Amino acid sequence: MAAMENKKTQKGGSDPLSIMETLGDFTSKENWDNFFSLRGTGDSFEWYADWPELKQPLLSHLFVPFDSDSSLDPIEILVPGCGSSRLSEFIYDAGFHHITNVDFSKVVISDMLRRYVRSRPEMKWRIMDITNLQFSDEVFDIVLDKGGLDALMEPEVGTTLGSKYLKEVKRVLKNGGKFICLTLAESHVLGLLFPEFRFGWEMTIQAIPNKPSSKSNFETFMVVMVKGKSTAPTSVKSLFDDSLLSFSTKQVNSVVNAIEKENSIRNYYSSGEDILFSLKDLQLGAKGELKELIPGQRFQLILGEEGSSLYCYKAVLLDAKMQSESFTYHCAIFIVPKIRAHEWLFSSEEGQWIIVENSKAARLIMVFLDSRHVHASMKVIQTDLSPLVVHLAPEKIEDDSPIPYMMAGDGVKQRIIVQKAASKITGPVIVEDVVYESPDEDNNSSSSTEGLMYRRLVFERSAGLVQSEAFLVREDKADQDKKDSPSVSKKKGKKKNNLRRASVEPKSAFSIDHTRLASSYHTGILSGFSLIASSLEAAVEAGEKVKVVIVGLGAGLLPMFLHECLPFLQIEVIELDPVVVDLAKKHFGFIEDQRMKVHVGDGVKYVFESAQRQNNISKDVSSGESNIKETRILVIDADSSDLSSGLTCPHPNFVEEVFLKSAKEFLSQGGLFITNLVSRSAHMREHVISCMKEVFDHLYSLQLEEEVNEILYACTDKTKIETENVRKLDKLMKFPAKGIEATITTHIQRLK
Repeated sequence: MAAMENKKTQKGGSDPLSIMETLGDFTSKENWDNFFSLRGTGDSFEWYADWPELKQPLLSHLFVPFDSDSSLDPIEILVPGCGSSRLSEFIYDAGFHHITNVDFSKVVISDMLRRYVRSRPEMKWRIMDITNLQFSDEVFDIVLDKGGLDALMEPEVGTTLGSKYLKEVKRVLKNGGKFICLTLAESHVLGLLFPEFRFGWEMTIQAIPNKPSSKSNFETFMVVMVKGKSTAPTSVKSLFDDSLLSFSTKQVNSVVNAIEKENSIRNYYSSGEDILFSLKDLQLGAKGELKELIPGQRFQLILGEEGSSLYCYKAVLLDAKMQSESFTYHCAIFIVPKIRAHEWLFSSEEGQWIIVENSKAARLIMVFLDSRHVHASMKVIQTDLSPLVVHLAPEKIEDDSPIPYMMAGDGVKQRIIVQKAASKITGPVIVEDVVYESPDEDNNSSSSTEGLMYRRLVFERSAGLVQSEAFLVREDKADQDKKDSPSVSKKKGKKKNNLRRASVEPKSAFSIDHTRLASSYHTGILSGFSLIASSLEAAVEAGEKVKVVIVGLGAGLLPMFLHECLPFLQIEVIELDPVVVDLAKKHFGFIEDQRMKVHVGDGVKYVFESAQRQNNISKDVSSGESNIKETRILVIDADSSDLSSGLTCPHPNFVEEVFLKSAKEFLSQGGLFITNLVSRSAHMREHVISCMKEVFDHLYSLQLEEEVNEILYACTDKTKIETENVRKLDKLMKFPAKGIEATITTHIQRLK
């Protein structure tokens, strides 16, 4: 209702507020007919921007477009949603006679036609819905909107009508033509205008001064968009004078900030970097005409978004370098499963062009699956993708022919269901053994997944997201490794021969390899220990306790690795679901001993109570009654059963400010807080990071490549991202963890 109230204060005429009460819904034809009937014949009604103040800036834009065939051709002007405004009358009298006025109210069009049919005979009046204009393409030089877009953009209505209207505006404008929009420039209106005219349009915005006698608190803005030939985005030019800025209101400041934000987005798209486009960007012209094949064209994009598709997909669009008539397919989709995404043939640009050539497709769209898609069937993936990729298909003769799907295998060569369990807390849970397909021998791949067997824990509630993944190892080889202690010390040699192969053997002959981390996000969590390596080193040398609390057991792979690799740790795991604990012990080799304990309970409650005990201990220390020193690490790896918030992991309770403050109290000096963040919502991610910045002074982030996981680290003390910390941690470990040094030095970024 905010926009409606704003507009109500802008009206002219007698008792406008009482008359405006008849409208209610600004998008209703019946309401407008009733409104104009009450106003009576011969009445004029101005939303905002009176002619004396509007005349000079508006007329300066009504000149012949730069690519018009003849400067003698009359300028064709369209005024959509004209209402009973006198704006067209004033423009006509200024010498521009070819004006077409449209409105969906029969009442107002009939009245305006009677009023001007003799005095201004060249002016046309049409009853028409501005979201469905009955004109041919590219027939107008100017589209002049005075409040029409604002009326369609009531916040409670959404952007649907506004988007349809702007699509029509762009269609009927000639190349080089102008869309001139007089608006209050509210945030939701600019939020549609800016992206819709981001690619291939020049945009300026200026304020129209109020008349001296006006008591209005609102500024009217004139946004001018020129339809160009280039798709490259150009900066929005603001033409605000110093007097406006010096007496700026909240409304003006909001517009200035919106322009700055939009220009930063446009600068990003103009940077020349490898941009990741959205489908909406492409439909708005980010890469020109999508229906046109451009030999050698290649760009990356994201398909799908929350609310419109089941999943999001990273994709690459490639148009064959040599276009010919011999293509088997005009357009094709090539699916790359998660396990093969890192192979040279699919991850490198050179390899992708080989795929294009072998596919015999004029346009190939490579779609890369990741952890989100593991348990989705190919039928589900294709059903989800089909309405998205159809927008990327080039023009062709056989418009009704389906787009074919190709695939580099489904990634899983063999799947054995070990157990299906039902939990009242978690829902259906699956334990499975899988063998991934072997990579091709001729693609320069160095993948270590060839023929190996993995055991996985999957929660079906998370749309097939794999919770945990472990290597399986022959028990006879594992026993030999324990006897040959040097083989699991600091040697970097691989143990590929010890790992379970695809051959069918009794399951009892294999066990979980707890000396390796199969999940990259577990390696990311461990990498964070480097941030407090000096504290860990000092604690070990002094014989002090180092306590690790992990909220969320999963299969127990991370705590078991820490237990084996860092023997000085005292580990406590908090798991809400006893079924998960049983599965971890039964199928993933999780054990409890003096250094490893698991508690079935609420992780939030545990941290709150532990923080309170910590406060009590601190009071005892200050009174001289205790002198216990302990370094603490808190890891949050508990997913959420409610996916409506856009936050898959952690549960929203673990990122609320009150919990984060308790976590900080629990850690005390030298502590480390780590959380695994999985979210499809950029807004939710920013919210989580903002909350953590409010509580912690030192915050770091690790975005895992090709994964949906992001690891956030918060330290209570100042630390540095440096190789020396990695070396200190390495010395404390019984055996190495691959990739930590590269992660800490090149991928972890400081956020605060």
